[in-house]
Amino acid sequence: MPLPLLEYAPASQNQRVVGFEVPGDEQPRVYTTENLLSPSEMDALITAAYRQIFHEQQMLASNRQVALESQLKTGQITVKEFIRGLATSDAFRRLNYDANNNYRFVELCVPRILGRQVYGDREKIAWSIVLATQGLHGFIDELINSSEYRDNFGDDTVPYQRRRILPQQVQGELPFERMARYGTDYRDKLPHLSQVRWTSTQRAEGLFGQFEPFDWETFVRRANWSVVGGLGVVLFVLITVALAVSASASSPVG
Repeated sequence: MPLPLLEYAPASQNQRVVGFEVPGDEQPRVYTTENLLSPSEMDALITAAYRQIFHEQQMLASNRQVALESQLKTGQITVKEFIRGLATSDAFRRLNYDANNNYRFVELCVPRILGRQVYGDREKIAWSIVLATQGLHGFIDELINSSEYRDNFGDDTVPYQRRRILPQQVQGELPFERMARYGTDYRDKLPHLSQVRWTSTQRAEGLFGQFEPFDWETFVRRANWSVVGGLGVVLFVLITVALAVSASASSPVG
């Protein structure tokens, strides 16, 4: 029996306040299938969904879910089910769930699916318990099936960051889907490839991974000595035959 969601108190955030501002360029663009979309508009909606769930850093061709895109374009699934499929895909699991602990993963998923920051540690712990007890699919289902998601996005709208900009403020909340811009002062602090220590579990192919410097101790530890011994015998035979042929060719004919 799954544990009930731990109760937590909502914090003061912009999206909890009714807004009366006039829409402008800084307001989020809403992508929805409530009206019949043209092919280009549907492609823009799909791109917005990828950007919301994967963010720009992970929008790679290898992460595309072609089957889900086809089902959405033909009306077999709703935008809500498309978002569910993206958030439970193997690519999203590999890049976000496998690479983070439960608390950090909750911090990533709540903004992307519910369009707001977590209210605090209490909510973070509550959703972490759901993730630990129900797994990735159960956690994503709880978020998408929540009343908060239904009231704000329904079945046809791509989630977005709600009420990031407030009138009469110089700067609003930072957008969720922002990319890091590294300056030279930061890049110079990054470790160079020659400084990276490799282990046997990090090699890609062969004895050494790409860009991994040769090290005799590492070679001795990783080498398959039965294969090395066989190659040594073959090489010794070839050298012996070559020397014998060379000696017979250079000897005078009687």
